[in-house]
Amino acid sequence: MITKKKAANGFEYIEIENNSATAKVALQGGHLFHYQQQGKKPLLWLSPKSHFEIGKAIRGGIPLCWPWFGKHRTDPTLPQHGFARISAFELLESNEPDENTTELVFKLQSSAEILVLWPYQFQLFLRITIGPTLTVALTTRNCDTKSFTITSALHSYFAVSYISYVSVQGLEKVEYWDSLTDDTKIQKGSIHISEEVDRVYQKTTGPLLLLDSDRTIKIVRDGSCSAVVWNPWKDKSAKMADMQDDAYKTMLCIETANAMGDARKLAPGEEHTLKMTLSEYV
Repeated sequence: MITKKKAANGFEYIEIENNSATAKVALQGGHLFHYQQQGKKPLLWLSPKSHFEIGKAIRGGIPLCWPWFGKHRTDPTLPQHGFARISAFELLESNEPDENTTELVFKLQSSAEILVLWPYQFQLFLRITIGPTLTVALTTRNCDTKSFTITSALHSYFAVSYISYVSVQGLEKVEYWDSLTDDTKIQKGSIHISEEVDRVYQKTTGPLLLLDSDRTIKIVRDGSCSAVVWNPWKDKSAKMADMQDDAYKTMLCIETANAMGDARKLAPGEEHTLKMTLSEYV
């Protein structure tokens, strides 16, 4: 079942329910902010203080960072993580090929307002498949007469039982940039979180595992050679207006990305797809 909803403030979103899972996607940002397999707890973390208002990004779920990741390289006044996550997407297609699967396709394209922020003609397609697994694929098409370069991320917030109980496998011996110290380091063993973490891992393409006390989440990436691991920890959580002070205890971001050296240059007519598939095991 696919149901279109609209809040009193005009905020529009879509609810999905099939025999495998439930999900919710906001038209603003093409933002998937809920996914839950039937009979299980939510896979994604969502801040109870998150904004569901036009023009404000949702804190949690899977925000789309596009066409730049983080701050703009030359103009810090432009939106953090790009404009896609606060832009209105159009629902192009919705299909239910069987009772266990729902497929949605959203589109964002260049407009007069967007050209002020980013002077290129483009089409951006978001394909979400909701079933026993969750697949999110973001396709950039260069519709301009000149090349452009993008950095991007599927900024996934995972719900965890307690941050001290989790570990991340699959990034062992991988080089990463630590944004907190501006140093480049090598990952030693699995990742355990006991303080603020903000890292961009480079030259990594294999699957990742988020191991929790009661489940394992497998992250399979395609079109990506970088990954971001982020937890704001205590001090930063307390400073963020749309997060509770103790939010860091029950969330961890592991982002499928095209960041830093993994930026993608697209010639006119070229496409690139950043794709992630999430599976859950008990």
